[in-house]
Amino acid sequence: MPQAETNKLILLAAGGTGGHLFPAEALAVALGKRGVTVDLATDHRAAHYKFPARDVHLIPSATVRGRNPVALTHTAAMLALGIGKAWSLIGRIKPAVVVGFGGYPTVPPLMAASLRGVPTVLHEQNGVMGRANRALASRVTAIATSFPKLTRVDPSLQSKISFTGNPVRPMVIEASRIAYAVPAAGEKIRLLVFGGSQGARVMSEIVPKAVERIPAALLVRLSVTQQARAEDIAEVQGIYAQLGVTAEVAAFFADLPARIGATHLVVARSGASTVAELSAIGRPSILVPLPHALDQDQFHNAGVLQDVGGAIRIEQRDFTPERLATEIARLAADPAALAHMAQSAKSAGAPDAAERLADLVMKVAGADRS
Repeated sequence: MPQAETNKLILLAAGGTGGHLFPAEALAVALGKRGVTVDLATDHRAAHYKFPARDVHLIPSATVRGRNPVALTHTAAMLALGIGKAWSLIGRIKPAVVVGFGGYPTVPPLMAASLRGVPTVLHEQNGVMGRANRALASRVTAIATSFPKLTRVDPSLQSKISFTGNPVRPMVIEASRIAYAVPAAGEKIRLLVFGGSQGARVMSEIVPKAVERIPAALLVRLSVTQQARAEDIAEVQGIYAQLGVTAEVAAFFADLPARIGATHLVVARSGASTVAELSAIGRPSILVPLPHALDQDQFHNAGVLQDVGGAIRIEQRDFTPERLATEIARLAADPAALAHMAQSAKSAGAPDAAERLADLVMKVAGADRS
């Protein structure tokens, strides 16, 4: 229920990727219902994103990449510039709290807030705390987590940590109301494939070749919706057309949560937002973590759903057409297993995560509702 007008301003800080912007957007909506004004501090990648905020402020930042002295000097200079601009911004708009959603674009606003004595909340989307968040963790007022267990966190910080879940967008909440429909005998089996900016290529390379290896009796029942890079679309579509498989292939699906709600099985990377949406909606999945990540965050994220029986985690080195074809055929032949995976995935979901995070933020702001 919407809360009374609070006259508070809260500044959200998030990098310009969906993994950071989506939970920030969900929190902004939840705070807006409570009469809170929200501003967003972000980088240039989100300049044109339609974010539900009073104002969007672009703050310079940079990511630490390697140990090259020139690159490190440039990164330090950009972060210092960002902290200076964030210092001025916070002094001008005077937020009650600054909430960060991870990544290096979060560093300047939270550092500036800490230096100014403004309360801060840090939200960690992944199952393992990232480098930027680890650098900020000792300075913030409170830490919110997406998963009950968080690795790579200093034990001395435990008193700051609260499990809230990873906030999901309103369209995900809407899709979560769709009950899982087990594919009946002879009915189409809907397969949804996506990988994000760093995953679509491997999906284009592996999934069509896996579909080629699926037994004919199942192949005629298969319907594929797949995200692919623009340069791969024609090739992927061509393979499915040759196989006679009903397929929709596109570079981007604006209604992805609704498509997750309508599918029987998902094949995807395991970014934090993907795992949050799969668990909130409750859909079976085969998850392929992004390899070689320094923090192995996607490996840990996928493990959360695998541990409860809601997903199958396949490392990329094992993600072959043969392995994927075997898993798809096995699950398609066992509707009860699909239903169990859907229910298990949903058991790990936190569809009220935005409200829980909003409660924490308001508590830090001195407006605890309890």
